[in-house]
Amino acid sequence: MKLKGKRAVVTGGGQGIGLGIVTAFINEGASVITCGRRNRPATLPSGCEYVTLDVADPIAVKEFAASQPAADILVNNAGVQVEKTVTESTDEDWNSVIGVNARGVFNLCRDFIPVMNAGASIINIGSISGNIADPSMALYNASKAFVHGLTRSIAVDHGPQVRCNAICPGWIETGMLEAGFATASSPDAAMQDALDRHPVKRFGKPEDIASMAVWLASDDAAFATGQLFTIDGGMTASSPLNPGLF
Repeated sequence: MKLKGKRAVVTGGGQGIGLGIVTAFINEGASVITCGRRNRPATLPSGCEYVTLDVADPIAVKEFAASQPAADILVNNAGVQVEKTVTESTDEDWNSVIGVNARGVFNLCRDFIPVMNAGASIINIGSISGNIADPSMALYNASKAFVHGLTRSIAVDHGPQVRCNAICPGWIETGMLEAGFATASSPDAAMQDALDRHPVKRFGKPEDIASMAVWLASDDAAFATGQLFTIDGGMTASSPLNPGLF
């Protein structure tokens, strides 16, 4: 029960990585509230509170933060992915991706930091795509690079009131994984090639990211702040050369 007595706010907790984090936090003793733009998902554990919220709306986020008891943990997980290059991207795509992935994280951090308990932990969900560019995901790549930079700034500017770190997942088995590979000329071949580049020989699961989130949220990580933790099964550790040929 590493998080017993702690209160956590997790955005986008109804599916994928967010749901994995919500479930892990509850199992570790935290009280959790999550949010999304739609009605409460049936997938959420019964012990989780839920509110309808668009994280890109600064007024709504401010009202939400003001209505909540002091939090110990904030996880900015809500995210949108659009599979397009820069020249293909529209203003609507910009508003959708940057609005949620960048502005949303900024909104939550700006309004929650002043009301969080001393020593609180902020965990932003970045991506390996914020460090290396995935093809045909220009806005998504850029939005995650923003998250990484904001994470460092928060740690520097607002310690020791809060710790702030980012988790940078690789390819995790969610709807975003299939959508990303669907842009390839041969999705099956692209997926197999990516899988072969993982030393662990599998894609990640939401539970893999949730385990790191539990640690960062706990007192065990009291000296960790301003860091980007890559959880990608070793994919980005290797060179472009195919190890199977050597």
